[in-house]
Parts: sequence; C-alpha cells; structure tokens
Amino acid sequence: MNYDLDFRYRRALQPDGLATIPTATQAVVDAMQDARNAGVDPARDPATILLARHVGRLALGHPPDATFDEDAPLRRQCLARIDALKSKPALVALARRGVSYDPEAKRAFHREARSALRIAARHMGLEPNQYDLRSNIAGQAISGDIVLHAEEIYVLVSIPCFGPGREVMFRRCQGRSDYCGLANNFCDIAVLADPVRFTALVARESGLAIARRQLELV
Repeated sequence: MNYDLDFRYRRALQPDGLATIPTATQAVVDAMQDARNAGVDPARDPATILLARHVGRLALGHPPDATFDEDAPLRRQCLARIDALKSKPALVALARRGVSYDPEAKRAFHREARSALRIAARHMGLEPNQYDLRSNIAGQAISGDIVLHAEEIYVLVSIPCFGPGREVMFRRCQGRSDYCGLANNFCDIAVLADPVRFTALVARESGLAIARRQLELV
C-alpha cells in the first residue's frame, strides 16, 4: 500500500529549524524514505531535492532561513502536494511511517490521533464533557499513546513495536476511574480513520449501547 503525507513538504518549505548539517542530513534521509513509502522516486521528489539543497547551502555557510529564487518551482510543487493531501488522513501514513526519534512526526501523530478520537466520540454519541482526552508523549524511541476515556468506553491509540494492525485498542469500562476495564479489542488504525466503520466495530465487539444508538442515526 502506497501512502503519502505532507510532513516532508512542510519541512522542506520551512527548513530553518534544520540548522546543522547532521540534522539537515537526517531530514533528507527521512524524506527519501517517506517518498519511497509513497511510491515516489526520491530523485524526483521536490521535498527531498529542496532538503538536499539545504544541506549543501549549510555547508557553504548560508544561514538556515535563507531563501533562493531558483527554488521557486520546487516550492510550488511542494505547495501543490500539500493542497492535494488535505483531504487524505495523515494519521494512517504517520503510523505506517513510524515516529520514533522524530519529535516533529510524533507531535503530528498525537495531533492527528486526538482529532480522530474526537470525531469517533461524536459518532458514538458522546459530547465533549462526557469523555476525557489525554496523551502521553513518552520516550523518544516509542510513539507514546493517546487515550479517549468515557464512562463506558476506553480507546487507546499507539504504534506497537511488533508491526501494523493493532494500533487501536478499545474496551468497555465502568467509569472514568476504571483503568482496567473488560476484555481488550484491537484494530488497525485505518479503521479509526473511518469513524462510521470504527463505531460499527466498537458496537459489535464491545456491545456499547451508545454506539448502537448512534448507528441507528448514521
């Protein structure tokens, strides 16, 4: 499965945070891998090319926030790709890509997961005051986790170290102080990205009454 996300394009357009040759070089390596994951030749990827130019310019002593007219066509391509990707969920792409040792990607993953959980909560008939939404950034080697905790349902999102397919765990619980709950259920993060499908799965596997009532309205 090919997938893409706007992360490398945004980084290429604003590389001023990549102020040293080692950090900028790592950004090029990451961009090349992201391009391959998306089925794009890194040698033709505008973000990768821009970031590679950035490394060379740092080596020549240019400041990290310097801009160059010759980059304008590549910058336009990056902006076009960002616009094209607006309708595609970044959450799945970030999970497949992985966010370990990449604080910017991890922040994006937590932001996207929180957004997906808010949407899922609405589909389960939950108002904002009927659930807690929290995240634990954790150490740099792991994704950390994002949790939605309501009176009857507990949902946790993280990137496991043993491969894709179990990024989302959900279970019935007995109140927002119940951190053990009933049996754990797992699903692929792509299911969470489709709130109607996720709500149906939660209803079927956990028997959540709120989810069943909401399904009648969908």
